[in-house]
Amino acid sequence: MKELRHDWTLAEVEALFALPFNDLLFQAHTLHRENFNPNQVQVSSLLNIKTGACPEDCSYCSQSSKYDTGLEREKLMEVDAVLKQAQEAKDKGATRFCMGAAWRNPTDKSLDKVIPMIQGVKAMGMETCVTLGMLTPAQAFTLKEAGLDYYNHNLDTSEENYSNVITTRNFQDRLDTLESVQNADINVCSGGILGLGEGQTDRASMLRSLANLEKHPGSVPINLLVPIPGTPFEKVAPPTESEFVRTIAVARIMMPKSVVRLSAGRTEMGEAMQALCFFAGANSIFYGEQLLTTDNPDTNTDQILFKRLGINQALSNPH
Repeated sequence: MKELRHDWTLAEVEALFALPFNDLLFQAHTLHRENFNPNQVQVSSLLNIKTGACPEDCSYCSQSSKYDTGLEREKLMEVDAVLKQAQEAKDKGATRFCMGAAWRNPTDKSLDKVIPMIQGVKAMGMETCVTLGMLTPAQAFTLKEAGLDYYNHNLDTSEENYSNVITTRNFQDRLDTLESVQNADINVCSGGILGLGEGQTDRASMLRSLANLEKHPGSVPINLLVPIPGTPFEKVAPPTESEFVRTIAVARIMMPKSVVRLSAGRTEMGEAMQALCFFAGANSIFYGEQLLTTDNPDTNTDQILFKRLGINQALSNPH
């Protein structure tokens, strides 16, 4: 078994991307099979616990207060309503429940309201995950004490492309939050979005930033941008299907023990493209019809897909 690496150079990652497609997929699938059951996919469910009015200017996001996307602002949900949704997700087979709030960074008072949600989901026997924006080291420890399993904080894109996407914070802010989360001994869930005007070098650079963290993220979500009318990125050209599958494969090779999640944008992907992503090393999806504010295949559609591909839902974290 190869040692996990945290010292990738950009040239090495670009060389992986440049491999013939079949060679790349063979290498990725071989590693995937060494570390996981290749016919098992972990299922997570995602709930938006506070919608809209975010002060950040992420060019792809419907929740930014800077753009008019027709999204209604909503206050933080009540704990009971969140736990009801968590129970429904569990009943459908989700093993992890992720809660997202559109904040730049939570106040300590906001955090106090989220903690009972984390504790309630944990009490149901599910893994807990939240995405609340940037955290201080002290806030990360507070979440650890509350029993949080995963903290999601995506890098989104490469350090080089970052300022073309977001100007209200910088790439280092992202890395600082990930460091706080890892120092608090919470699993990191961090990945990126394809379709933010980036090139292949940017994709290589983003994966390098993730793989060169002190510890590889437990979950690596790879999203396909869902263009939202009213945002600056509503007309950005998406990556080709083979470019997307390549990114999944390279993520699997660089982070062989991480769970790679096929995240947003699956409504745009046909059966064959999703099957290729699973072959290339993706072994987690989001279940349910809504991901924060974008559409997702409904549970029934996914169950049909799994049946056709002979995929079983993992009953726990795939490790």
